[in-house]
Amino acid sequence: MQMHDNVPIMTETKVSAGTGETSADVREWRQLLARHADLSCALDRELQNHGLGMSEYEVLERLAELPEQSAKVQTIAKSVHLSQSALSRVIGRLETAGLVAREMCPEDRRAITVRLTDEGLIRQTEARPTQRRVLAERLHSPLTKTCEL
Repeated sequence: MQMHDNVPIMTETKVSAGTGETSADVREWRQLLARHADLSCALDRELQNHGLGMSEYEVLERLAELPEQSAKVQTIAKSVHLSQSALSRVIGRLETAGLVAREMCPEDRRAITVRLTDEGLIRQTEARPTQRRVLAERLHSPLTKTCEL
């Protein structure tokens, strides 16, 4: 290994070639990742026309589906599969845009509830046909397109 100012520098090393075979599970996993990336990118690109990203839309839609149109942050995190910190950033963007409001949970003052605003419901309703169209196009067709934002 070479050194520069007492810091090791990684140099190219020869790696012995494997068998070149990829298991069916690995191929399936890679196809799943590719489809997810393709779909996520297409949703982000198309939902930009509504001032939303895919994650923002998902939060708005999950809230719109609830009778009270509000939920604790922890509940939303489980349904949209985002980390607490990623969800916090998404909610912050939605709140800044006036699409949701954060409120103290009346039952548990340590918890935060997120409520869909009238403007948030309007934006989600307007974006729904776009989201549904992209899902229909991408889920029912072979993976052929690449992500370009």
